[in-house]
Amino acid sequence: MKRQCGILMPVFSLPSRFGIGCFDREAYAFIDFLKESGQSMWQVLPFCQTGFGDSPYQSVSSFAGNPYFIDLEQLIGDGLLTWQECESVWFGSDRESVDYGALYENRYPLLRKAYERFKDSIEGKIRNGASEQAKEYKAFLKKEEYWLRDYALFMSIKQREQGKSWQTWEEGLKMREPEAIRAAERELADEMGFYFFQQYEFERHWDKLHKYAAEKGIRIIGDIPFYVAMDSAAAWAHKEIFRFDKEGNPIDVAGCAPDAFSKTGQLWGNPLYDWKALKKSDYKWWINRIARNMEFYDVLRIDHFNGFAEYYAVPYGEETAENGKIMKGPGMDFFKKLKEHLGDVPIIAEDLGTLTPVTEKLLKDAGYPGMKVLQYAFDWTEYSYYLPYNHIQNCVVYTGTHDNTTTRAWIEEISDHDRDLARRYIHSENTDYGTFVWDMIREAYRSVADLCIIPLQDYLVKGKEARINHPGTLGENWKWRLQPHFLSRELSGSIYKLAKLYGRIPAKEDKNDGENKK
Repeated sequence: MKRQCGILMPVFSLPSRFGIGCFDREAYAFIDFLKESGQSMWQVLPFCQTGFGDSPYQSVSSFAGNPYFIDLEQLIGDGLLTWQECESVWFGSDRESVDYGALYENRYPLLRKAYERFKDSIEGKIRNGASEQAKEYKAFLKKEEYWLRDYALFMSIKQREQGKSWQTWEEGLKMREPEAIRAAERELADEMGFYFFQQYEFERHWDKLHKYAAEKGIRIIGDIPFYVAMDSAAAWAHKEIFRFDKEGNPIDVAGCAPDAFSKTGQLWGNPLYDWKALKKSDYKWWINRIARNMEFYDVLRIDHFNGFAEYYAVPYGEETAENGKIMKGPGMDFFKKLKEHLGDVPIIAEDLGTLTPVTEKLLKDAGYPGMKVLQYAFDWTEYSYYLPYNHIQNCVVYTGTHDNTTTRAWIEEISDHDRDLARRYIHSENTDYGTFVWDMIREAYRSVADLCIIPLQDYLVKGKEARINHPGTLGENWKWRLQPHFLSRELSGSIYKLAKLYGRIPAKEDKNDGENKK
């Protein structure tokens, strides 16, 4: 990998007149901003459809895209909605925060209107393949059938059951008995069509935006969660690849062992993979999942990479994680099979936290770049491999991630000792906090790491109000939204100068700087 740089910016945080960032004109404008800023990468968070808690890492599907990202303006242009219909809907009162309650109540009814018109306009054409769109739609349904039907049926049953978990459904549906499934598919055929339509439009809109990014020389770094949610289409439809008993109940669930920060550990509650069963199929489900993600992205960040080396299993029903045990993951065998099936997939390994020798060996053997987060580097109490002098070329440096607070908030909140170390290390001893943040960004750019990724909030010197996620909490996460006037020509020029100074602009793009970069 050549020296490059990019910006971490969730899609939902983009400006939008319809309550949440999506694949609309503001996303195209952001790609233009990246180009003007000398960036090569846009890192996003998982595109997964969110459920309770709004986290893209706890999704109802491992394959489906988030319907909230569908561009309503494109639906208007296609004659499926009207401006009046979209502008008359309330999406929340705070333009700097996503109101997921308002979205859930009001956006899906709009999409349902669009679906009804979609059906009316091309239903006959779909049957006889009399138009290009009909052919495209039929091809989409066929290509994605391996996951789409299970997902659509899962969501349709869940809607009928008023959101109840599949674990509480009547036995025939819970255990996917063939006759019960056939009956549900007959009864819910139209509702399933609604979910087909959402995924079709999601893919159409993203493909268009992705192609635009490629034309501008911007590659997309996607993100894939390691675990799936317990109440998800994957856990319901593929019990055979999880550690479930014959009644469909978990044997054990995911967690984190007790440590100095938590005497009882962390109980995450996700279903655990049955790696022996997965291995028998050459890890088919996982490889299909990665292949699907690589249709969306150019590079893939794998969250919780150490789960492939080893993981912590807690007996189902335990109230804490104290009685769990460490179990062995698939290791290099999985990545060898991945290469056999998909070739060299460009992967970034999220290896944050305490690395065990097993995980370190797996990362080295796989050859993937790990992550170095500068906010973790400055701790007086211990030696830190996040310090810049410990970086290697084959890694990705960040000031912070979506799970960190902003650098402005971080420098205000850490201890005096750690703040003094950070200031002295990056030669920012007597500066205000705004200047310090840019000095921290500069330190990341200076790193020997091939790739440097900075959250947009740090360029804007935002405080804790712009934090994306606070792990272990519910309610105020995944909400921050950007206002369009912040993406100024002055800001792009300042970022470009940093990228150029530290050799992170591809040579062919560095020939003509442009007026704002002189």
